[in-house]
Amino acid sequence: MQINPTLPQDEFIFSNSQFPAFVGGFGSGKTEALIVRSIIGKINNPTTDRAFYEPTYDLIRMIAWPRFEEILSNLEIPYRLHKSPINVLNIEGCGRIIFRSMDIPQRIIGYEVGDSDVDELDTLKKDDAQEVWRRILSRNRQKKVEGKNTVAVATTPEGFKFVYDLWEVKSPEGYEIIRAPTYSNPHLPEGYIESLRDTYPEQLIDAYIEGKFVNLTFGSVYKNFQRDTNSTDEQVLEGETLYVGQDFNVGEMASVVAVRRVNGWHVVDELVGIYDTPQLIDTLINRYPMSKINIYPDASGRSRKTVDASKSDIALLEQAGLSVRAKKQNPPVKDRILAVNGAFDSGKLYVNLDKCPNLVQSLEQQTYDKNGEPDKTSGLDHNVDALGYFVHYEMPIVKPVANISFDFAV
Repeated sequence: MQINPTLPQDEFIFSNSQFPAFVGGFGSGKTEALIVRSIIGKINNPTTDRAFYEPTYDLIRMIAWPRFEEILSNLEIPYRLHKSPINVLNIEGCGRIIFRSMDIPQRIIGYEVGDSDVDELDTLKKDDAQEVWRRILSRNRQKKVEGKNTVAVATTPEGFKFVYDLWEVKSPEGYEIIRAPTYSNPHLPEGYIESLRDTYPEQLIDAYIEGKFVNLTFGSVYKNFQRDTNSTDEQVLEGETLYVGQDFNVGEMASVVAVRRVNGWHVVDELVGIYDTPQLIDTLINRYPMSKINIYPDASGRSRKTVDASKSDIALLEQAGLSVRAKKQNPPVKDRILAVNGAFDSGKLYVNLDKCPNLVQSLEQQTYDKNGEPDKTSGLDHNVDALGYFVHYEMPIVKPVANISFDFAV
Protein backbone atom coordinates (compact mmCIF):
# COMPACT_ATOMS: atom_id res chain seq x y z
CA MET A 1 0.00 0.00 0.00
CA GLN A 2 1.32 3.45 -0.97
CA ILE A 3 0.39 6.17 1.53
CA ASN A 4 2.13 9.41 2.43
CA PRO A 5 0.87 10.54 5.86
CA THR A 6 2.08 13.52 7.86
CA LEU A 7 4.07 12.76 11.01
CA PRO A 8 1.04 13.03 13.38
CA GLN A 9 -1.08 10.97 10.96
CA ASP A 10 1.59 8.27 10.78
CA GLU A 11 1.83 8.13 14.57
CA PHE A 12 -1.95 7.75 14.82
CA ILE A 13 -2.48 5.29 11.97
CA PHE A 14 0.10 2.86 13.31
CA SER A 15 -0.42 3.49 17.03
CA ASN A 16 -0.36 0.36 19.17
CA SER A 17 -2.42 1.99 21.91
CA GLN A 18 -5.81 0.48 22.54
CA PHE A 19 -7.57 3.87 22.51
CA PRO A 20 -5.60 6.44 20.48
CA ALA A 21 -7.11 9.90 19.93
CA PHE A 22 -6.01 12.13 17.04
CA VAL A 23 -6.77 15.66 18.27
CA GLY A 24 -6.12 18.17 15.54
CA GLY A 25 -6.88 21.58 14.12
CA PHE A 26 -8.87 22.27 10.97
CA GLY A 27 -7.23 20.76 7.90
CA SER A 28 -4.81 18.59 9.90
CA GLY A 29 -6.10 15.44 8.18
CA LYS A 30 -8.06 13.91 11.08
CA THR A 31 -10.72 12.09 9.07
CA GLU A 32 -8.19 11.05 6.42
CA ALA A 33 -5.98 9.47 9.08
CA LEU A 34 -8.95 7.73 10.68
CA ILE A 35 -10.09 6.24 7.37
CA VAL A 36 -6.60 5.01 6.47
CA ARG A 37 -6.28 3.47 9.95
CA SER A 38 -9.65 1.80 9.47
CA ILE A 39 -8.70 0.32 6.08
CA ILE A 40 -5.28 -0.93 7.22
CA GLY A 41 -6.79 -2.33 10.40
CA LYS A 42 -9.44 -4.18 8.42
CA ILE A 43 -6.89 -5.72 6.06
CA ASN A 44 -4.76 -6.83 9.01
CA ASN A 45 -7.78 -8.35 10.80
CA PRO A 46 -9.92 -9.99 8.09
CA THR A 47 -11.74 -12.38 10.45
CA THR A 48 -13.51 -9.68 12.50
CA ASP A 49 -15.79 -6.80 11.52
CA ARG A 50 -14.94 -3.15 12.03
CA ALA A 51 -17.23 -0.17 12.75
CA PHE A 52 -16.88 3.43 11.58
CA TYR A 53 -18.88 6.18 13.30
CA GLU A 54 -19.85 9.70 12.24
CA PRO A 55 -22.02 12.20 14.17
CA THR A 56 -24.81 11.87 11.54
CA TYR A 57 -25.73 9.74 8.53
CA ASP A 58 -25.40 12.83 6.35
CA LEU A 59 -21.71 12.94 7.25
CA ILE A 60 -21.39 9.23 6.47
CA ARG A 61 -22.79 9.88 2.99
CA MET A 62 -20.98 13.17 2.31
CA ILE A 63 -17.63 12.61 4.03
CA ALA A 64 -16.93 9.00 4.95
CA TRP A 65 -18.13 7.04 1.92
CA PRO A 66 -16.52 9.26 -0.76
CA ARG A 67 -13.17 9.22 1.06
CA PHE A 68 -13.25 5.46 1.64
CA GLU A 69 -14.00 4.90 -2.05
CA GLU A 70 -11.32 7.32 -3.21
CA ILE A 71 -8.61 5.82 -1.00
CA LEU A 72 -9.52 2.22 -1.82
CA SER A 73 -9.62 3.01 -5.54
CA ASN A 74 -6.24 4.78 -5.41
CA LEU A 75 -4.78 1.78 -3.62
CA GLU A 76 -6.43 -0.58 -6.15
CA ILE A 77 -8.15 -2.54 -3.39
CA PRO A 78 -11.39 -4.22 -4.60
CA TYR A 79 -14.47 -3.33 -2.53
CA ARG A 80 -18.24 -3.12 -2.68
CA LEU A 81 -20.22 -0.43 -0.84
CA HIS A 82 -23.76 -1.40 0.21
CA LYS A 83 -25.57 1.81 1.14
CA SER A 84 -28.95 2.18 2.83
CA PRO A 85 -30.39 0.26 4.53
CA ILE A 86 -27.42 -1.88 5.62
CA ASN A 87 -24.58 0.73 5.37
CA VAL A 88 -21.75 -1.76 4.98
CA LEU A 89 -18.48 -1.69 3.01
CA ASN A 90 -17.08 -5.08 1.97
CA ILE A 91 -13.34 -5.20 1.20
CA GLU A 92 -12.65 -8.21 -0.98
CA GLY A 93 -11.12 -11.01 1.07
CA CYS A 94 -10.91 -8.85 4.21
CA GLY A 95 -14.45 -8.65 5.57
CA ARG A 96 -16.66 -5.66 6.23
CA ILE A 97 -16.77 -2.22 7.79
CA ILE A 98 -20.12 -1.27 9.35
CA PHE A 99 -21.12 2.44 9.30
CA ARG A 100 -23.22 3.87 12.10
CA SER A 101 -24.40 7.32 13.22
CA MET A 102 -23.97 8.68 16.75
CA ASP A 103 -26.90 11.11 16.76
CA ILE A 104 -29.17 8.62 18.57
CA PRO A 105 -26.99 6.63 21.00
CA GLN A 106 -29.77 4.16 21.77
CA ARG A 107 -29.54 2.85 18.20
CA ILE A 108 -25.97 1.64 18.63
CA ILE A 109 -27.18 -1.93 19.13
CA GLY A 110 -27.60 -5.22 17.31
CA TYR A 111 -24.10 -5.96 15.97
CA GLU A 112 -20.62 -6.92 17.13
CA VAL A 113 -17.21 -5.83 15.85
CA GLY A 114 -13.57 -6.29 16.75
CA ASP A 115 -12.42 -2.68 16.31
CA SER A 116 -14.01 0.75 15.85
CA ASP A 117 -13.12 4.20 14.53
CA VAL A 118 -14.97 7.32 15.70
CA ASP A 119 -14.94 10.64 13.86
CA GLU A 120 -15.57 14.02 15.58
CA LEU A 121 -16.70 12.56 18.90
CA ASP A 122 -16.44 15.91 20.68
CA THR A 123 -18.98 17.58 18.43
CA LEU A 124 -21.59 15.74 20.52
CA LYS A 125 -22.87 17.04 23.82
CA LYS A 126 -20.70 15.79 26.66
CA ASP A 127 -23.31 13.43 28.13
CA ASP A 128 -24.21 12.08 24.70
CA ALA A 129 -20.55 11.47 23.87
CA GLN A 130 -20.12 9.55 27.12
CA GLU A 131 -23.16 7.39 26.34
CA VAL A 132 -21.97 6.78 22.78
CA TRP A 133 -18.53 5.78 24.05
CA ARG A 134 -20.02 3.23 26.45
CA ARG A 135 -22.15 1.73 23.71
CA ILE A 136 -19.28 1.59 21.22
CA LEU A 137 -17.14 -0.23 23.79
CA SER A 138 -19.96 -2.70 24.34
CA ARG A 139 -20.12 -3.44 20.58
CA ASN A 140 -16.37 -4.19 20.46
CA ARG A 141 -16.62 -7.80 21.57
CA GLN A 142 -15.73 -9.98 18.60
CA LYS A 143 -12.65 -12.00 19.51
CA LYS A 144 -9.65 -11.19 17.33
CA VAL A 145 -7.01 -13.70 16.28
CA GLU A 146 -4.43 -11.64 18.18
CA GLY A 147 -4.25 -8.30 19.94
CA LYS A 148 -6.74 -6.23 21.92
CA ASN A 149 -9.93 -4.76 20.54
CA THR A 150 -9.32 -1.07 19.77
CA VAL A 151 -11.32 2.12 19.40
CA ALA A 152 -9.65 5.09 17.68
CA VAL A 153 -10.97 8.64 17.81
CA ALA A 154 -10.28 11.63 15.57
CA THR A 155 -11.71 14.97 16.65
CA THR A 156 -11.36 18.71 16.73
CA PRO A 157 -10.91 19.86 20.36
CA GLU A 158 -14.32 21.39 21.05
CA GLY A 159 -13.50 22.84 24.45
CA PHE A 160 -13.37 20.92 27.71
CA LYS A 161 -15.71 18.12 26.80
CA PHE A 162 -15.68 14.33 26.81
CA VAL A 163 -12.37 13.71 25.03
CA TYR A 164 -10.62 16.24 27.27
CA ASP A 165 -12.00 14.62 30.43
CA LEU A 166 -11.16 11.04 29.46
CA TRP A 167 -7.91 11.37 27.52
CA GLU A 168 -6.37 14.49 29.06
CA VAL A 169 -7.58 14.55 32.68
CA LYS A 170 -8.25 10.91 33.61
CA SER A 171 -5.85 9.43 31.04
CA PRO A 172 -6.25 5.74 31.98
CA GLU A 173 -3.84 3.13 30.67
CA GLY A 174 -4.16 2.60 26.93
CA TYR A 175 -5.50 6.11 26.20
CA GLU A 176 -3.08 8.09 24.03
CA ILE A 177 -3.38 11.59 22.52
CA ILE A 178 -1.70 12.42 19.22
CA ARG A 179 -1.83 16.18 18.62
CA ALA A 180 -1.83 17.62 15.12
CA PRO A 181 -1.76 21.38 14.44
CA THR A 182 -3.14 22.54 11.12
CA TYR A 183 0.34 23.41 9.81
CA SER A 184 1.48 19.78 10.25
CA ASN A 185 -0.30 19.13 6.93
CA PRO A 186 1.95 20.28 4.01
CA HIS A 187 -0.78 19.62 1.44
CA LEU A 188 -3.05 22.54 2.38
CA PRO A 189 -3.65 25.27 -0.22
CA GLU A 190 -1.66 28.47 0.04
CA GLY A 191 -3.20 30.98 2.43
CA TYR A 192 -5.43 28.44 4.22
CA ILE A 193 -4.01 29.02 7.70
CA GLU A 194 -3.96 32.79 7.21
CA SER A 195 -7.64 32.67 6.26
CA LEU A 196 -8.43 30.80 9.49
CA ARG A 197 -6.56 33.41 11.52
CA ASP A 198 -8.52 36.15 9.77
CA THR A 199 -11.83 34.35 10.37
CA TYR A 200 -11.69 33.12 13.95
CA PRO A 201 -11.23 35.20 17.11
CA GLU A 202 -8.01 34.83 19.06
CA GLN A 203 -9.46 32.56 21.75
CA LEU A 204 -10.44 29.97 19.14
CA ILE A 205 -7.12 29.89 17.27
CA ASP A 206 -5.50 27.51 19.75
CA ALA A 207 -8.35 25.04 19.25
CA TYR A 208 -8.91 25.31 15.52
CA ILE A 209 -5.29 25.70 14.37
CA GLU A 210 -3.11 24.38 17.18
CA GLY A 211 -5.44 21.51 18.09
CA LYS A 212 -5.39 22.39 21.79
CA PHE A 213 -8.10 22.03 24.39
CA VAL A 214 -9.13 25.56 25.31
CA ASN A 215 -12.18 27.29 26.72
CA LEU A 216 -14.41 27.99 23.73
CA THR A 217 -16.92 29.97 25.78
CA PHE A 218 -16.41 33.69 25.43
CA GLY A 219 -15.54 35.40 28.70
CA SER A 220 -13.12 33.04 30.41
CA VAL A 221 -12.66 34.39 33.95
CA TYR A 222 -9.00 33.44 34.45
CA LYS A 223 -7.79 34.13 30.94
CA ASN A 224 -4.19 34.80 31.98
CA PHE A 225 -3.59 31.30 33.34
CA GLN A 226 -1.50 29.32 30.84
CA ARG A 227 -0.31 25.77 31.43
CA ASP A 228 2.91 26.38 29.50
CA THR A 229 4.04 29.41 31.49
CA ASN A 230 2.30 29.09 34.88
CA SER A 231 3.07 25.47 35.78
CA THR A 232 5.54 24.28 38.42
CA ASP A 233 7.06 21.05 39.70
CA GLU A 234 7.62 22.48 43.20
CA GLN A 235 6.27 20.51 46.16
CA VAL A 236 5.94 21.01 49.91
CA LEU A 237 9.26 20.64 51.75
CA GLU A 238 9.14 19.16 55.23
CA GLY A 239 8.67 21.79 57.88
CA GLU A 240 8.39 24.82 55.59
CA THR A 241 5.81 27.55 56.11
CA LEU A 242 2.60 27.04 54.15
CA TYR A 243 0.09 29.60 52.86
CA VAL A 244 -3.46 28.23 52.54
CA GLY A 245 -6.29 29.93 50.68
CA GLN A 246 -9.64 28.81 52.09
CA ASP A 247 -13.24 28.85 50.86
CA PHE A 248 -15.96 27.77 53.34
CA ASN A 249 -18.81 25.58 52.10
CA VAL A 250 -20.55 22.92 54.14
CA GLY A 251 -19.61 19.60 52.57
CA GLU A 252 -17.52 21.30 49.88
CA MET A 253 -14.68 23.02 51.69
CA ALA A 254 -11.94 24.03 49.24
CA SER A 255 -8.31 24.79 50.07
CA VAL A 256 -5.23 25.62 48.01
CA VAL A 257 -1.78 25.24 49.55
CA ALA A 258 1.03 27.54 48.40
CA VAL A 259 4.73 27.86 49.15
CA ARG A 260 7.05 30.77 48.55
CA ARG A 261 10.06 30.55 46.28
CA VAL A 262 12.56 33.10 44.94
CA ASN A 263 10.55 33.62 41.74
CA GLY A 264 7.14 33.90 43.38
CA TRP A 265 4.29 31.86 44.85
CA HIS A 266 3.75 28.20 43.91
CA VAL A 267 0.42 26.45 44.57
CA VAL A 268 1.52 22.89 45.28
CA ASP A 269 -1.49 21.12 46.82
CA GLU A 270 -5.25 21.30 47.19
CA LEU A 271 -7.89 19.95 49.53
CA VAL A 272 -11.37 19.16 48.20
CA GLY A 273 -14.42 17.41 49.61
CA ILE A 274 -13.67 18.35 53.22
CA TYR A 275 -16.95 18.43 55.12
CA ASP A 276 -16.48 21.16 57.73
CA THR A 277 -13.92 23.29 59.55
CA PRO A 278 -12.98 20.74 62.26
CA GLN A 279 -12.24 18.17 59.53
CA LEU A 280 -10.25 20.80 57.63
CA ILE A 281 -8.13 21.53 60.71
CA ASP A 282 -7.46 17.83 61.33
CA THR A 283 -6.52 17.28 57.68
CA LEU A 284 -4.09 20.21 57.54
CA ILE A 285 -2.39 19.33 60.85
CA ASN A 286 -2.11 15.63 60.01
CA ARG A 287 -0.86 16.23 56.47
CA TYR A 288 1.65 18.93 57.45
CA PRO A 289 2.57 18.25 61.11
CA MET A 290 5.91 20.09 60.98
CA SER A 291 4.77 23.20 59.12
CA LYS A 292 3.60 26.58 60.30
CA ILE A 293 0.33 27.25 58.50
CA ASN A 294 -0.85 30.71 57.51
CA ILE A 295 -4.44 30.53 56.31
CA TYR A 296 -6.32 33.09 54.21
CA PRO A 297 -10.03 32.38 54.69
CA ASP A 298 -13.22 33.78 53.29
CA ALA A 299 -13.88 36.74 55.63
CA SER A 300 -17.50 35.64 56.05
CA GLY A 301 -16.06 32.89 58.24
CA ARG A 302 -15.95 35.41 61.10
CA SER A 303 -19.68 34.87 61.57
CA ARG A 304 -20.33 31.73 59.53
CA LYS A 305 -20.30 28.21 60.96
CA THR A 306 -19.83 25.04 58.90
CA VAL A 307 -20.40 23.01 62.07
CA ASP A 308 -23.17 23.31 64.63
CA ALA A 309 -21.16 25.01 67.35
CA SER A 310 -20.94 28.29 69.16
CA LYS A 311 -17.66 29.36 67.55
CA SER A 312 -17.25 30.75 64.05
CA ASP A 313 -15.10 29.05 61.44
CA ILE A 314 -12.31 31.60 61.81
CA ALA A 315 -12.40 31.30 65.59
CA LEU A 316 -11.96 27.54 65.24
CA LEU A 317 -8.94 28.06 62.96
CA GLU A 318 -7.35 30.44 65.47
CA GLN A 319 -8.06 28.12 68.40
CA ALA A 320 -6.27 25.31 66.50
CA GLY A 321 -3.12 27.43 66.30
CA LEU A 322 -3.34 28.39 62.63
CA SER A 323 -2.24 31.92 61.77
CA VAL A 324 -5.32 33.53 60.25
CA ARG A 325 -4.84 36.30 57.71
CA ALA A 326 -8.23 37.74 56.85
CA LYS A 327 -9.51 41.25 56.44
CA LYS A 328 -12.74 42.44 58.01
CA GLN A 329 -14.63 41.91 54.79
CA ASN A 330 -14.00 40.19 51.48
CA PRO A 331 -12.71 42.30 48.60
CA PRO A 332 -15.00 42.77 45.60
CA VAL A 333 -15.07 39.69 43.37
CA LYS A 334 -13.66 41.65 40.44
CA ASP A 335 -10.67 42.72 42.57
CA ARG A 336 -9.88 39.10 43.45
CA ILE A 337 -10.07 38.12 39.78
CA LEU A 338 -7.87 41.02 38.73
CA ALA A 339 -5.32 40.06 41.38
CA VAL A 340 -5.19 36.40 40.25
CA ASN A 341 -4.95 37.28 36.56
CA GLY A 342 -2.33 39.90 37.33
CA ALA A 343 -0.24 37.41 39.32
CA PHE A 344 -0.32 34.88 36.49
CA ASP A 345 0.45 37.52 33.88
CA SER A 346 3.42 38.92 35.82
CA GLY A 347 4.96 35.49 36.37
CA LYS A 348 4.56 35.60 40.15
CA LEU A 349 2.06 32.74 40.49
CA TYR A 350 2.47 29.09 39.48
CA VAL A 351 0.40 25.91 39.90
CA ASN A 352 1.49 22.28 40.16
CA LEU A 353 -0.77 20.73 37.51
CA ASP A 354 -0.46 17.19 38.84
CA LYS A 355 -1.10 18.06 42.49
CA CYS A 356 -3.96 20.51 41.85
CA PRO A 357 -6.19 19.05 39.09
CA ASN A 358 -9.41 20.58 40.45
CA LEU A 359 -7.91 24.05 40.67
CA VAL A 360 -6.52 23.76 37.13
CA GLN A 361 -9.92 22.67 35.83
CA SER A 362 -11.58 25.67 37.46
CA LEU A 363 -8.96 28.12 36.18
CA GLU A 364 -9.39 26.85 32.63
CA GLN A 365 -13.14 26.35 32.52
CA GLN A 366 -14.92 28.93 34.67
CA THR A 367 -16.71 31.52 32.55
CA TYR A 368 -18.89 34.56 33.13
CA ASP A 369 -22.66 34.15 33.25
CA LYS A 370 -25.19 36.27 31.36
CA ASN A 371 -25.06 38.90 34.11
CA GLY A 372 -21.31 39.32 33.81
CA GLU A 373 -20.57 37.47 37.07
CA PRO A 374 -18.38 34.35 37.42
CA ASP A 375 -20.61 31.33 36.83
CA LYS A 376 -21.33 29.41 40.03
CA THR A 377 -23.73 26.83 38.62
CA SER A 378 -21.01 24.50 37.35
CA GLY A 379 -19.31 23.99 40.73
CA LEU A 380 -16.06 25.46 39.43
CA ASP A 381 -15.98 28.41 41.81
CA HIS A 382 -14.79 26.95 45.13
CA ASN A 383 -11.11 26.31 44.34
CA VAL A 384 -10.58 29.58 42.49
CA ASP A 385 -12.32 31.50 45.27
CA ALA A 386 -9.90 29.96 47.77
CA LEU A 387 -7.00 30.97 45.53
CA GLY A 388 -8.43 34.47 45.19
CA TYR A 389 -8.56 35.11 48.95
CA PHE A 390 -4.87 34.20 49.27
CA VAL A 391 -3.67 36.07 46.18
CA HIS A 392 -5.61 39.24 46.91
CA TYR A 393 -4.13 39.37 50.42
CA GLU A 394 -0.53 38.83 49.30
CA MET A 395 -0.59 40.35 45.80
CA PRO A 396 -3.47 42.84 45.57
CA ILE A 397 -3.90 45.04 42.55
CA VAL A 398 -2.78 48.50 43.62
CA LYS A 399 -5.10 50.96 41.99
CA PRO A 400 -3.46 54.18 40.83
CA VAL A 401 -4.42 57.36 42.64
CA ALA A 402 -4.56 60.60 40.70
CA ASN A 403 -3.24 63.66 42.51
CA ILE A 404 -4.97 66.74 41.19
CA SER A 405 -4.09 70.27 42.31
CA PHE A 406 -6.26 73.28 41.79
CA ASP A 407 -5.18 76.89 41.47
CA PHE A 408 -7.74 79.32 42.77
CA ALA A 409 -7.70 82.89 41.66
CA VAL A 410 -8.30 85.28 44.52
